[in-house]
Amino acid sequence: MARDIVVTTPCGALRGTEAGGVCAFLGIPYAAPPAGPNRLQPPRPPDPWSGVRDATRYGAAPPQLAPPPSAGSDWDTDLAGDDCLNLNIWTPDPARTGLPVMVWIQGGAFEIGSTAAYDGRNFARDSVVCVVINWRVGADGFLYLGDGHANVGLLDQVAALEWVRENIAGFGGDPGNVTVFGESAGAMSIGALLSMPRAEGLFRRAILQSGAAHHVIAAPAAERIGRALAAELRVPQTREAMAAVPVTDFLAAQSRLKAELLARPDPEHWGHDVVASTMLWQPVIDGDVIPRRPIDRIAAGAGAAVDVLAGTNTEDWKLFLAITGVLSRVTEEGLSGTDSIEGFPPPAAYGLPVPAGLDAYRDRYPGAGPGDLLAAVQTDWWVRIPALRLADAHADAAHGTGAHTYMYEFAWPAPGLGAVHAVEVPFVFDTLDRDSRLFGRLLGDNPPQELADTMHAAWVQFAATGDPGWPAYEPARRATMRFGSDSPAVVDDPRAWERALWEGLR
Repeated sequence: MARDIVVTTPCGALRGTEAGGVCAFLGIPYAAPPAGPNRLQPPRPPDPWSGVRDATRYGAAPPQLAPPPSAGSDWDTDLAGDDCLNLNIWTPDPARTGLPVMVWIQGGAFEIGSTAAYDGRNFARDSVVCVVINWRVGADGFLYLGDGHANVGLLDQVAALEWVRENIAGFGGDPGNVTVFGESAGAMSIGALLSMPRAEGLFRRAILQSGAAHHVIAAPAAERIGRALAAELRVPQTREAMAAVPVTDFLAAQSRLKAELLARPDPEHWGHDVVASTMLWQPVIDGDVIPRRPIDRIAAGAGAAVDVLAGTNTEDWKLFLAITGVLSRVTEEGLSGTDSIEGFPPPAAYGLPVPAGLDAYRDRYPGAGPGDLLAAVQTDWWVRIPALRLADAHADAAHGTGAHTYMYEFAWPAPGLGAVHAVEVPFVFDTLDRDSRLFGRLLGDNPPQELADTMHAAWVQFAATGDPGWPAYEPARRATMRFGSDSPAVVDDPRAWERALWEGLR
């Protein structure tokens, strides 16, 4: 039976619950509500409260578009509300001291996301303080108008990490031993955080799952998108005028703008990176919050003292083609052309030479159909090559600092799909035994608990010590732990072909 437990923070007391040896505190504000004068502005400190604040229910999610049916139903977008800059904590005991801390930054294409999709109790079971954060997505988080404000969604993440540094000891955690971990856009966010001056010193270790340090857009393209949104809203092109628009109208305009991008994917109009990614809202190289492309700053030494664990899933981007049904409808003509394929960019949009690059994939994967070839190209462009470039850059920059780089590949095939995007998440959280509307249908009837035990333990060990249990990644060997149907095993340089093919392209 659950019992109440109270923790006092500088802002006031919080009442959470304890059950089964795990204490949970949900919906804790780490910043002021981004509404009214705070709308579309950088995060501001939270207001203190009197009495004991209830922390037994998930807090509001940030404003966002409704997720597509293929994304599952556990996002709780109906919980959207003003006080959305909140976080959840699971700890074995607030009275403990010096426990490693893991802060999860969720994915969702920088467009959707809710902390309700993630349960950190099994990290707490294993003596880790687990924190899951909300942060602003879409135009609320990444509107850029060239007005001195940029990347407020990333600044939300920084504010959450600052809150952790100042408060986590009260929940049993060690503020000097924080690991950020995230998947997809969450991992891409961590790639940005590794490079950001404002995030320096806020975390000791980083785990990037199916995302790295390539996904940013240039300021001119981001400003054109911001001004196009203002035109869609029929308001002046100022942050104040756009902030005054009701949230529902603001989101509807974003939806119309996204539809226009998919219907008219012109690189001259939107920018090449926007057309290739189909993401209107993502981190912006503004010269301040993000001074340069994150991968370039990491290669120059940013984040060199942080231990890094990065990896991807074997057939990562196949997920999106498969669940939409497009996988079986891709044709050879479409694969070799320049037009979008039912909303998906063709290989040429990723900078792959056609036909030479496609012929290389055909030779590499004999017998693969056009849809599987497109999925392989997308996987490499989106996540695999960025992860490899990050590992190479960080391993070189970290030499002599005491920090290390590690690589993994998740290869367990979800039934009927393969080792696709996000399927590793319930293994990392060790939540295979729980009903999950978000991941359950990917896992099938009998996912291997032994693999979850192994992978979850490696993540915990990395957070505690900086060593997940296999050799560090060095350019001479490129050791990579492969988590698959068989016993996990280290493979040396398993993606040499992909690295060579994309050299100079990605």
